[in-house]
Amino acid sequence: MRDRVYIKDLSSLIGQEVNIAGWIDVRRDQGKMIFLDFRDMTGLVQGVILPNNQEALEVGKNLRTEFVVSVLGKVNERPERNRKADVLNGTIELEIKKIEILNKAETPPFDVTSSGIEIGEEARLKYRYLDLRRPRMQKNIRHRYQISKFVRDFLDKENFIEIETPILTKSTPEGARDFIVPSRLYKGNFYALPQSPQQYKQLLMASGMERYFQLARCMRDEDGRGDRQPEFTQLDMEMSFVEREDVMELNERLLIALVKELYPHKKIQQIPFPRLSYKEAMEKYNSDRPDLRQDKDDPDLLAFCWVVDFPFFERTDKSDNKNTEGEWTFTHNPFSRPIKEHCDWLLQKENIEQILTTQYDVIMNGNELGGGSIRAHDPQMLKKVLEIIGHKEEDIKHNFGHMLSALGSGTPPHGGIAWGFDRLVMLLENEPNIREVITFPKTGEAKDLMMESPSEVSDKQLKELGIAIKIDKK
Repeated sequence: MRDRVYIKDLSSLIGQEVNIAGWIDVRRDQGKMIFLDFRDMTGLVQGVILPNNQEALEVGKNLRTEFVVSVLGKVNERPERNRKADVLNGTIELEIKKIEILNKAETPPFDVTSSGIEIGEEARLKYRYLDLRRPRMQKNIRHRYQISKFVRDFLDKENFIEIETPILTKSTPEGARDFIVPSRLYKGNFYALPQSPQQYKQLLMASGMERYFQLARCMRDEDGRGDRQPEFTQLDMEMSFVEREDVMELNERLLIALVKELYPHKKIQQIPFPRLSYKEAMEKYNSDRPDLRQDKDDPDLLAFCWVVDFPFFERTDKSDNKNTEGEWTFTHNPFSRPIKEHCDWLLQKENIEQILTTQYDVIMNGNELGGGSIRAHDPQMLKKVLEIIGHKEEDIKHNFGHMLSALGSGTPPHGGIAWGFDRLVMLLENEPNIREVITFPKTGEAKDLMMESPSEVSDKQLKELGIAIKIDKK
């Protein structure tokens, strides 16, 4: 359809014949005339089949909502009494000369022109390809793209390069439970899907890349929560030759620029962002994610802040999934560096409960947008952290030998941050959960209702992998 015109451009083509293509959004048969609202990815336009066009009227009788059509029509101004100046194409209509059905559609299981809030989520996720047609979902996904493009362009100007890191990696005890992938070639061995690119981005700093970012896919085998998914997207970045202030300043500048450019109707409550120590936040707000909004009823008020000076270690809770063996575990991740004043304590393994880390979290309206730290670029420092959280010498070598070797190869001081990208989009779009801003999400129970996964695999596949399934019966 080389000469196809997008619906958004029709108002500039009054008096001309044009070809459009899209979906039937609404059909109104008035006997002698048929009115049709057409929809493409750029908007809506009203069309009319006049009584003197018998060929088009015959086709029009068979049209239903969600049919896909190609239309030849003339762009006319609407009569003055029918004009709607405040909507796209509200001052024009398309006089339909010819209409061709490109594909018919079964009656959809729900209305795709509404907001969808009134429809059960299970139905929406089962027919997600239909649910995504609704205007609210189109807006969310297109705005998500605009945010990612803005971030990419901003970081490009700051001398970052985007680098993809592996999806098949090694299972190491550094955080949540891994999703594991069996190897056919090396039976009995497994890859792990990345919980985050943490180790890879530090290895990139060892490689001399200096400024890296990616919109990274991360997978964690965790119990479901409203703002979490088994797979999600991080804006991940790492920078060499920086201190904490450098990372915080760049990210603050990026967030301010993003809001001002893409969400100018929203107001940032305070610039520069306030800073609180972890101790202050807990004492004053009883939370390390304080909501500082002066008016919590204003959905377009954004109250950012930084929380810093977190404890590096905490006593082990055996119910967590951090796979630690000793009496201490990390609060953020084991690759962080303490604040300068506490580096000697770490190296001597003294005053462990008092050691503060260089971690920084950026908060918006009581939600953690992202967190990061300056890293331990000295292999001895990382080794001490691993010892404190209970790893034995042979385990350290097996699980983290590559990291210690890389850090000992001449790795510069470095630090970074990871944003919860889905969460950021959710909050900026004033949506209740991240499923509303992800194209094909899982349910809260980690199921894909549309693809019907997770699912069983064939005995042949299991045999190729050397795997036998044993299900415990309770």
